[in-house]
Amino acid sequence: VLGATVLLCMADVLHAFAIEEKGDVFNRMACPAFLVFVNTAYLAGMTFELPCNCKPKEVSSVVWYFQKNMGSPKTTVLTDFSGNVIVDSSRIRTGSDILKRFSIRMFSLIVFQAQETDSGHYLCGTKKGDFFYGYDVDVQPIKNMRVAFIDRDQHVQDDSTEKLFSFFTTFWDWTRCDRCGVRGEQRRIGLCYVQSTKLHPRYQTAVPNVTSCGSKAVPAHLRRPGHLRRPEIAIRSCLTPCLKKEVPKEGVQAISNLISKLGAKPWLPRVPTQFHKQPVGSGLVITCPGARPEHAVAWDKESVRLYRSRYLIGVNKSMRIFIDHGNHLHIQRVQVNDEGTYFCWLEGKMVAGLRLSVSFQRRRWRTFDDPETIYAVKVIGLSYLVICGLFIVIHVCRSC
Repeated sequence: VLGATVLLCMADVLHAFAIEEKGDVFNRMACPAFLVFVNTAYLAGMTFELPCNCKPKEVSSVVWYFQKNMGSPKTTVLTDFSGNVIVDSSRIRTGSDILKRFSIRMFSLIVFQAQETDSGHYLCGTKKGDFFYGYDVDVQPIKNMRVAFIDRDQHVQDDSTEKLFSFFTTFWDWTRCDRCGVRGEQRRIGLCYVQSTKLHPRYQTAVPNVTSCGSKAVPAHLRRPGHLRRPEIAIRSCLTPCLKKEVPKEGVQAISNLISKLGAKPWLPRVPTQFHKQPVGSGLVITCPGARPEHAVAWDKESVRLYRSRYLIGVNKSMRIFIDHGNHLHIQRVQVNDEGTYFCWLEGKMVAGLRLSVSFQRRRWRTFDDPETIYAVKVIGLSYLVICGLFIVIHVCRSC
């Protein structure tokens, strides 16, 4: 017991030391005398983190502010004034307001499932209105992205150069191969950037005179051409071996082989599998657990590989089953032949499965206390009263 107590005390000391060391980072970095905005760009659907890189030593909690434009009177406060907002990212709905999609941890602001409307200025400060650090966040649209399949000799967009500015695409690193042991695919996300000497000097960029296309540093008359250049994704094939699994001991392996020969189910499924029943004719969206838009995600229907070169959204206008740019699998107008097990790969490893069964909707008789029946009776009754009223008014007017 004494040893366990000592270990717990040591763990508390190390945790406190880690927090103190984290705090020293802020104390060592001096805040700028003139507030500038650090430019950063993301793709819609991503989760981004904005650290408050500097603050006075006496400040124990920070408040984050969001402004759509510089000097705008409308400012959104992203805190509960205690600096400890915690959000369960797994319960966030797509399209919800930013006030329901943020969290503050160790003075850093985390925004989940970013949207285009989240673009703007983010300021780290106090509830009195003192600002320490600022960001210029550009969330670029994921809709109508340009796709280039390298295996088909398709190329990314060329740079466009004008008199006062030039637009180009900055690509991230290739993702990991989304499958192992079989042919997989890699993606490379590219965001739109602009180079110009007319950028606003109050915005700080990693490269001089270069910023993202949706940045507020770009003058208003230059932003419109930038929106014509869409973000893009490059896709290519890949092949990577699977990691070797630990071989069980001889006795366990022999028992396992015996059970398999007897036709019994194995002790554990290959991946966690969820069972789902979907009515025929409805729509279904399947999400890979723990996946984000920037991750390498792949989908299989049992032994059939759903490659993006065939199933990516936009490849064919008449697609009923497709994968969107956020790595979700869509099945529109579910049919009986859609039944089966759909497997999800995450970062080159199969992680989950969904056993889909399709059911037919049975007709049911509605009762008088059904909400839809009550609503229909109200609408029909109101319409009847309006028609009767018009009929009486018309005849009275004709008589007069």
